[in-house]
Amino acid sequence: MFVLLSIFMTLPVILLAGSETPNAMAFAESAAITCALGILGMGLSYRKPRDLKPRYMFVLTVSSWFIIALLSSLPFYLSALDISAADAFFEGTSGITTTGATVLSGLDAMDKDLLIWRSILQWIGGIGIIGMFVAVLPFLRVGGMRLFATESSEWTDKALPRMKTLSRGLLFVYVVFSIIAVVTYWVSGMTLFDAFNHGLTSIATGGFSTSDMSMGKFSDLILVEATFFMIIGSLPFFLFVRELHGQHGVLFRDQQVRLFLTILFLVPLLLTLYRWMVSPVPFHPVHDYAATLFNVTSVVTTTGYASEDYSAWGPLAFVLFFFLMFVGGCSGSTAGGMKIFRFQLSLIILREQLMRLLHPRAVLTRKYNGRSVSDEIISSMIAYTFIFLLCLLLITVALAAMQLDFVTALSGALTSLTNVGPGLGDIIGPAGNFGPLPDAAKWVLSAGMLMGRLEILSVIIMLAPAFWRT
Repeated sequence: MFVLLSIFMTLPVILLAGSETPNAMAFAESAAITCALGILGMGLSYRKPRDLKPRYMFVLTVSSWFIIALLSSLPFYLSALDISAADAFFEGTSGITTTGATVLSGLDAMDKDLLIWRSILQWIGGIGIIGMFVAVLPFLRVGGMRLFATESSEWTDKALPRMKTLSRGLLFVYVVFSIIAVVTYWVSGMTLFDAFNHGLTSIATGGFSTSDMSMGKFSDLILVEATFFMIIGSLPFFLFVRELHGQHGVLFRDQQVRLFLTILFLVPLLLTLYRWMVSPVPFHPVHDYAATLFNVTSVVTTTGYASEDYSAWGPLAFVLFFFLMFVGGCSGSTAGGMKIFRFQLSLIILREQLMRLLHPRAVLTRKYNGRSVSDEIISSMIAYTFIFLLCLLLITVALAAMQLDFVTALSGALTSLTNVGPGLGDIIGPAGNFGPLPDAAKWVLSAGMLMGRLEILSVIIMLAPAFWRT
């Protein structure tokens, strides 16, 4: 992984060959350090047994994401930006976890090699997240992901090596959608540079932009296109692969996909009507609906783009966007958040409890997407929800102890754990960034972003003394 990361570190300079690359030395040094660590690791582990038991998989998954986040920050720290280690680590972590929160300003005039690196980070983070959700977390029984352990691989002939074929299919779909996004933006009026960067970060639901105005710099047509690509990035990619292999219709038969699309249809519609009733400025139906749909989709899919300051749309919009930050996309996508399936499982449990109050001796079965839901999956999901809320409380308290106001502390904690990007309020809202926060807050939020991306329980279990006993 380190060697691959070092190769990606050379791409900004290669892609800008013939243009000015003032941070070429920073990228060269970062690539050399990263590649050397990778070669050292391969040398130390050459011909060693590679029996990856679940305990080792936890160590590998958590440590690789934390170390890759650290290495990803090297180009920022060694560049001409002259930023602190906290700022560099925050930006690198936000990129690799596809969070989209940033400490940088003046993006319109920033060196292009750094802007490309931010986008590439989110793109490789996106495919890494898909692979982790499909191949790792279900088999580690983390947060109810066991529900998808079989579904994510039952898509091809049993004679084929499933995981290898699935991996190739996922990569193919991810690359094709990325190319389509880049070309679409370019044809619609973006420069090739902007189209390339936004194409990568849209499919990765990352949210890094090349302008301080984010997507507010572009036309309504591009906002609609970005909405479509954010939705694509938030759908289960293994279902796209199954569609390619002849299982037509599986995407829209999936329960989480149907609920996800229903939310993105109803909420922007209701919010547009609310804006029409309370807005003191003239109402423009097409523009206002496009902006509302775009910003709601950006928050629900945890992308983090913004076309305007939606926190200024009124009290209802402010509260609604806060709760939308919890939702997230579908399992097996690049999106963060609590995931749609967990809300659906909670409704199944609620219905079961209500039925037991009416019929104490009834024998009830739990079904999700036509499959039985075991008590193990339910307990794992409940444990995840509890630890999520506990971490939200602890991070909020830690940020408030650093003299941050309540809205900044709470929304900052939430946006880091759900990997949304911008928070709420004047400081870290859609119109601001995380630059003014103290360095200690940036370290805390960086840890929160990594914990949220790793489904929290993967990190928490490594803090337990029992985990390290033989």
